Amino acid sequence: MTAPTKPPHSSPARADADAPGADLHSPVIDWFDDHARDLPWRHPEAGAWGVMVSEFMLQQTPVSRVLPVYEQWLARWPRPADLAADAPGEAVRAWGRLGYPRRALRLHGAAVAITERHSGDVPSDHAQLLALPGIGEYTAAAVASFAYGQRHAVLDTNVRRVFARAVTGVQYPPTATTAAERRLARALLPDDEPTAARWAAASMELGALVCTAKNETCVRCPIAAQCAWRLAGKPEHDGPPRRGQTYAGTDRQVRGKLLAVLREAHAPVPQSALDRVWHEPVQRARALDGLVADGLAEPLPGGLYRLPLT
Repeated sequence: MTAPTKPPHSSPARADADAPGADLHSPVIDWFDDHARDLPWRHPEAGAWGVMVSEFMLQQTPVSRVLPVYEQWLARWPRPADLAADAPGEAVRAWGRLGYPRRALRLHGAAVAITERHSGDVPSDHAQLLALPGIGEYTAAAVASFAYGQRHAVLDTNVRRVFARAVTGVQYPPTATTAAERRLARALLPDDEPTAARWAAASMELGALVCTAKNETCVRCPIAAQCAWRLAGKPEHDGPPRRGQTYAGTDRQVRGKLLAVLREAHAPVPQSALDRVWHEPVQRARALDGLVADGLAEPLPGGLYRLPLT
């Protein structure tokens, strides 16, 4: 979802016509050079911390919603040590309405670990990134690639969809990432590290802007002529129905309403204030218990609740 700053135009890896995917590298990277969005985490001054923050925020959240929160976050906590010195509840408060607020706690935990283990600097080593709390294979590969220009397969939903269509010839990738997808992504990586990092960002941007889940715009695609799915006549998805996530009336909605009360209050709030945000007591209690279990809410004596301090 992020990308390294545009490097000088050179292409040692693209010159190898025998490399897997070589016919895809040049057109996709050249398209990216001309069409990449100007996003703050793509600027050199963002650094590895800015890239990491963006990757946490962009999981399941569109860029338009992330941008204002990202800017406020980096202004308040420009380095991992700044966030680590604050209470985890403040991270949850600043997360606002981005959704999936456990990401805020995970980012705070990563900042603490970076401060304690790496003198406050986001590590460049992939294994060290993967060892940080709250960081999985995707985020570790994304930070190593986008912040440090390393050669890693960065597989998010957009990249998986591009590869599924362009190479495999199907409309959508499997629901969960498979070993076959990982093998394909590694096989498609250019040999040259800077070019591989550029390819990772370019293929992701192509999926976000052109090869979208719905209403793809093949006329704008730089690899439409090579796309296996398009050449096959765009066969319809042959698999389980792809259902969108529901929100209204779910426990997730109730959790969001309860958490909004805690975020807006700068003192512990009574149970009665939480009771007012949702009419159904059993679901409301279940959602509140879930927030407590996830470390997003802290119960206090006297039936009070607050965002976590530790």
